[in-house]
Amino acid sequence: MKKIIEEIIKFRDERGWKRHDTPSALAKSIIIEAAELLENYQWEDVTPNEENVKEELADVLIYALAMATDLGLDPEKIIKEKLIKNEEKYPKFDKK
Repeated sequence: MKKIIEEIIKFRDERGWKRHDTPSALAKSIIIEAAELLENYQWEDVTPNEENVKEELADVLIYALAMATDLGLDPEKIIKEKLIKNEEKYPKFDKK
């Protein structure tokens, strides 16, 4: 994960985009890209464009990882912490 984050930040910084990457702008960008991802599933009778799904999902992940990095957060750590909270909140399904 560290290597891909470094690539994301390097790509951004080489283009001078860091000055635009405020937490607010990144949060908005995540939502915008998530909406573009959702467009692929807007109509139940239409098969999603697999390539577009991959690209839009990548955009969401790129913005989210950049935001975590800019906020000084470790993505793996915060995901693990959230999974622990979710495990407590949503116990395993008992199939009985």
